[in-house]
Amino acid sequence: MSKVYPDGTRAVSDLGIEIEDGEFMVLVGPSGCGKTTALRMVAGLEDISEGVVRIGDRVVNHVPPRDRDIAMVFQSYALYPHLSVYDNIAFGLKLRREKKSEIDKRVNEAAKILGLDPFLKRKPRALSGGQRQRVAMGRAIVRQPQAFLMDEPLSNLDAKLRVQMRAEISRLQGDLGVTTIYVTHDQIEAMTMGDRVAVMRKGELQQVAGPQELYDHPVNLFVGGFIGSPAMNMVEATLERTNGQLGARLGSYRVELGEETLSVRPALKAYEGRTVILGIRPEDLEDAALATDAPGDRRLRGAVELREALGAEIMVHFKVDARPALTEDVRELARDAGDERAAQQAAEAGETTMVGRFGARSEVREGETAEVAVDTRALHFFDPETGLGIYEDETPTKGDR
Repeated sequence: MSKVYPDGTRAVSDLGIEIEDGEFMVLVGPSGCGKTTALRMVAGLEDISEGVVRIGDRVVNHVPPRDRDIAMVFQSYALYPHLSVYDNIAFGLKLRREKKSEIDKRVNEAAKILGLDPFLKRKPRALSGGQRQRVAMGRAIVRQPQAFLMDEPLSNLDAKLRVQMRAEISRLQGDLGVTTIYVTHDQIEAMTMGDRVAVMRKGELQQVAGPQELYDHPVNLFVGGFIGSPAMNMVEATLERTNGQLGARLGSYRVELGEETLSVRPALKAYEGRTVILGIRPEDLEDAALATDAPGDRRLRGAVELREALGAEIMVHFKVDARPALTEDVRELARDAGDERAAQQAAEAGETTMVGRFGARSEVREGETAEVAVDTRALHFFDPETGLGIYEDETPTKGDR
């Protein structure tokens, strides 16, 4: 389906996804990528400009929202402040003129599932944010719809409560077995909750896959940079062969890749002597003092700028003299993170600040030079012109999913 506004703006372009019965599908992407518009089209709150939406075998393009047999959970809770929790949950059933006994049965069942039994007589103002969101969930559950549509339902909650509610929604969806489309800007929510995740950018679908597949095999630079926290480090590198060994030259460093890299990414052979974008996830960088078995030809050295001790691990920000990747994909990711200016300044200086997820026993300190071991088995490579990941012998085109 597509959404084109009267001024010609394409908010969603040719979005094609089949969501299985009972599946938890997450739409994720930067602000303004079209994910909420897509959800509203499924709900019937936005007209569909092109294409077809089917719920089951039924085309619902021109079916009013109330007749689509879906229930929507909003970011704002959308509760009636003058009604009790019981009446808020029961509101949709009363509109449908269900029997009082059936309404009472469903409301009490939903309240029990959600732990709202003690609060049924309270008004929303007497509830916490998490309890209000449970009421909104209860209102959706009692309708027993074919699908739940959730639009960033946790964004108004504090960090600790978000983690708790993430787990509760996942458990609830699994217990109920109701097909769910969940929209979020938070890629951690997407990765921890979804059976599959659809990554969107500028109204276009980039990749649909399970969370681990997205993480291990991002189809392009954008997906690779968006999925993962902290984000993937991206630098320019030249692939070169010396004494029969393939290596990646980044700035003054050469990192040996080994034959195991070529065995899983045979298309790299075609890039020998050429520039690629090298992606290194923070968890694939370790303090060399802790990774004593790491070969000397698979290490970097950098000046430590920031050390964030998190108890079980240490986030270390260190600067290396290698040019950061600065394609349009990377610029967009930097804009979304609010640090586009810093990315531009780093590119002009020809230096990259990398983030490594070091073990808690690391003794590196700010202002010192750290030696960093690179796990070359987990590196990512992208074509700088197309932005596509380099994997098999046949490089996919931009339209491939």
